[in-house]
Amino acid sequence: MDKEILEQGLNLNRRKFLSKLSLGVGSAALGSLLIPDLFKGGSPDEEAIMAALPHFAPKAKRVIYLFQNGAPSQLESFDYKPLLNKNMGEELPESIRQGQRLTGMTAGQSSFPLVGSYFKFNQYGESRAWISEIFPHTASVVDDICIVKSMHTEAINHDPALTFFQTGAQVGNRPSMGSWLSYGLGSENSNLPAFCVLLSRGKGNGQGVYSKLWSNGFLDATHQGVQFSNSEDPVLYLKDPKSMSRDERRKMLDQIAAMNDLSYREFNDPEISAKIQQYEMAFRMQTAVPEMTDVSKEPDSIIKMYGPDCLVPGTYAANCLLARKLSESGVRFVQLYHQGWDQHGDLPSQMAMQAKDVDQASAALISDLKQRGLLDETLVIWGGEFGRTNYCQGKIQLDNYGRDHHPRAFSIWMAGGGVKSGMVYGETDEFGYNIVENPVHVHDFQATMLHLMGIDHERLTYKHLGRRYRLTDVSGKVIKDLLA
Repeated sequence: MDKEILEQGLNLNRRKFLSKLSLGVGSAALGSLLIPDLFKGGSPDEEAIMAALPHFAPKAKRVIYLFQNGAPSQLESFDYKPLLNKNMGEELPESIRQGQRLTGMTAGQSSFPLVGSYFKFNQYGESRAWISEIFPHTASVVDDICIVKSMHTEAINHDPALTFFQTGAQVGNRPSMGSWLSYGLGSENSNLPAFCVLLSRGKGNGQGVYSKLWSNGFLDATHQGVQFSNSEDPVLYLKDPKSMSRDERRKMLDQIAAMNDLSYREFNDPEISAKIQQYEMAFRMQTAVPEMTDVSKEPDSIIKMYGPDCLVPGTYAANCLLARKLSESGVRFVQLYHQGWDQHGDLPSQMAMQAKDVDQASAALISDLKQRGLLDETLVIWGGEFGRTNYCQGKIQLDNYGRDHHPRAFSIWMAGGGVKSGMVYGETDEFGYNIVENPVHVHDFQATMLHLMGIDHERLTYKHLGRRYRLTDVSGKVIKDLLA
């Protein structure tokens, strides 16, 4: 041993020793908080550890995405265009359409008559945002939300547009955004998955949803979204068989894990390891899920806030309340899909019903999170896969008309989680057809969402078949104007 070092060690007094020791203990404690598995046995995967860390201080810890499947019309919700009412029935100018491609549903029309909203609009909040009369509850929380009126996408039909929003690509077999967040950040609660999916159906014309929208794609199966149902068993096949005790179940899982571990050592297939983790998660969820889905302990004030439908499993209101409970318990990404927004005809009647289904509960979720001090750390998103045309599909009437798909311009809103509140961002032309100010592409939206979660969208990648993939593919920029 070096003599100088030995002398330093001998001269180290008690105060210096404890001072230096505290630095090491503090670092170890910080490491165990940031990476819970850091001090477990075995050699940790360096990439997995880096993936579990945010790239910078996050503004949001969790996301609740209220996806309005089928594409609600922006012209009957948040993008007020009085010129369309004034010019009702007149032909859409070719200078506005600019040769945009149409769907097969209106490509054969010889005329494209402009049609204004059947519903009245009023201004609300400090932002003086225009909101339709069919969204009175959303209007009441307008100072807590940010309305983006300049969204645009590439796909013109439901399946590719919906898939593009959720996975960053119009084709399947890509991880959904919830799976990317699960891969990048993990879960805050070891007894619940990082990514949960809730489904509800409105009274309007529906577009289906399908499991590829919450697929893990080429990521490990542990990052797949876990779907909750409105049946007696919210998560299917979670309960033990009637003839099996919990102790017996534990022993069985231990034996299965031991056999799977032998297979993993022989074949080194990561799916085997993922399967072991899924079994263990299911075992832990057996106690967590029943508590999550039980609303009997919610006070009357909360039930009144969300509306009586929140007591009916599988409704939009019930799922909004469940989303709050899951998010509050540490689920990283809660995805709701509410079907029924595809109004190609009978729009005034059907959209009014759809708005009634979702308006109160959506606003209640904002208010509920806010009063619990959770809104600042929870990003809430509301919107569909594209917008609706300013011209009528089919026969036009003052009180009965339809609108076709319109990817060039549509509206969504966001709240909490580091987003500016009481703000309207972007603008469309007076026809509501083209964006004239601050366009936001789907990849920009995804990049901004990841940024709010503390992730650089260009660095959250996964190598698959020789290529590094990311949610935003090869584009996307953070819309910094939206950040608080």
